[in-house]
Amino acid sequence: MKIIYLFLPLFILIVLGFKQMVENNSRAINHKQWTALLKKHVNNKGDVNYKAFIKDSAALNRYLKLLSDNPPDSSVTKEEKFAYWINAYNAFTVKLITQNYPLKSIKDLGSTATKNSPWDKKFFTIGGREMTLNNIEHDILRKQFNDPRLHFAINCASYSCPKLLNSAFRASSLNKQLNARAINFFNDTTKNIITPTQPRLSSILLWYGDDFTKTGVSKIEYINKYSHVKILPTTKIEYMKYNWDLNEQR
Repeated sequence: MKIIYLFLPLFILIVLGFKQMVENNSRAINHKQWTALLKKHVNNKGDVNYKAFIKDSAALNRYLKLLSDNPPDSSVTKEEKFAYWINAYNAFTVKLITQNYPLKSIKDLGSTATKNSPWDKKFFTIGGREMTLNNIEHDILRKQFNDPRLHFAINCASYSCPKLLNSAFRASSLNKQLNARAINFFNDTTKNIITPTQPRLSSILLWYGDDFTKTGVSKIEYINKYSHVKILPTTKIEYMKYNWDLNEQR
């Protein structure tokens, strides 16, 4: 009995330490703060109230610090990692706009011709590493997860981009959320005008065309999985002009 009492404090310390470790890991992949901000400042159309985000900058910065200090590691699931990086891309894009507001377009912040685009700016760190939005999109999301639905989940602060969802992506419902984003995107006539024989598609399908055919399906077959109107297999595709104006609430 004395031996039990002797080791009881040590056992309690071990249990508390493990509990704290689990809680820390949980905080690292909990995106409730981001959901709260999105529900306040993004409407159902995906339009963003950047002025309100600026007024709420303390809350935004707390969430961004959570992201910066807690990158996902090998202990978390693929879904948790995927959700983390989508949310990080969207949240740091909002931060980039609020840092430079007012502006007409995200493209006002740099030129792709000089390799100084907005997506190449090193304006944040994650896990102590300086990063860009292009790092997240191309080096992590596209390369590591190989799921073209990511293109309908990340938002580049422009009207022709897929809508910014007004809640965070979550590991527990990620597949459902990504499917919903794909359906929403292809059936949104401000992004795509789909008919059986004369479809006019978002330029996203042109720029990242190879991403949609990696599984062995054609681009049209991929689109028809989500579009309510089906495109005929031999139809010639045209692409819509991209509207880079800021996706701001008017």
